[in-house]
Amino acid sequence: MSGGVARGRSRRGRTALGLLSIAALALVVYAAFVEPRRLVRREATVTLHRWPAALDGLRVVAVSDLHAGGWTMTAARLDALVDRINAERADLVVLLGDFVRSHSRARLEPEELARPLARLRAARGVFAVLGNHDWWYDGERVRRALEAAHIRVLEGEAAAAGPGGLWLAGVPDEMTRAPRPARALDGVPGDATTIVLTHNPDAFPEIPERAAITLAGHTHGGQIVLPIVGAPFVPSRFGQRYLRGLIVENGRHLFVTTGVGTSILPLRFGVPPEYALITLRAPAPRATSRP
Repeated sequence: MSGGVARGRSRRGRTALGLLSIAALALVVYAAFVEPRRLVRREATVTLHRWPAALDGLRVVAVSDLHAGGWTMTAARLDALVDRINAERADLVVLLGDFVRSHSRARLEPEELARPLARLRAARGVFAVLGNHDWWYDGERVRRALEAAHIRVLEGEAAAAGPGGLWLAGVPDEMTRAPRPARALDGVPGDATTIVLTHNPDAFPEIPERAAITLAGHTHGGQIVLPIVGAPFVPSRFGQRYLRGLIVENGRHLFVTTGVGTSILPLRFGVPPEYALITLRAPAPRATSRP
């Protein structure tokens, strides 16, 4: 009797272990081959107290962390991403760095990835900043490739973005450059409305208050987010503080997009690739009281 019970328990144990192994394998396959190939459209509407009525409803597409190459971001997928973005008919497209896979031979070279990006269209233009992987590889080469594709790269500088007093300022990458956020806004007129672009959100505490909003990437939203545990690793000295989405601190606004590609591990779990469509709104006018 006891021997039969022991054998039964052993069979149940082996069955449970087998099922757990199958489940673990299925999760790995999903994280490697399914989720990294998804692309979601993340929408956000943000009301800003420093946003003028003349620019109310401005639509910005923010894209980050292409890490072009490998099976997670092929040339065909990059073409499809450009088609999706152009279909939004946004006022502005901003590319927030890490275009290349710096530590992998399975990458698209800057000139290769710039070819499909040259098709990007937006009423007020297409602008970019560079990320840590771009500089680890060859930042100047990445910049030249993007500018040859008619994408304005802002490295510690600012530029007007169409009518209405809208300016963009590019703050250099926190990890590989000397950011100096205030210097990036030096050329911006005092009465201009300014969107700050930077790759790494760790620069946010130093962004001047005159900026209406800061847009960043870099974190990948953790790239792997586990139930209960959350994101085991976030590439930020602030931990989870600037993980993803809209963050408001002391009335100052930051939006972090979780990006499109993968870095280090070619896996995504709980954080599918995304591009963000951000609509910027002016505060509602105050009602005047009747005498």
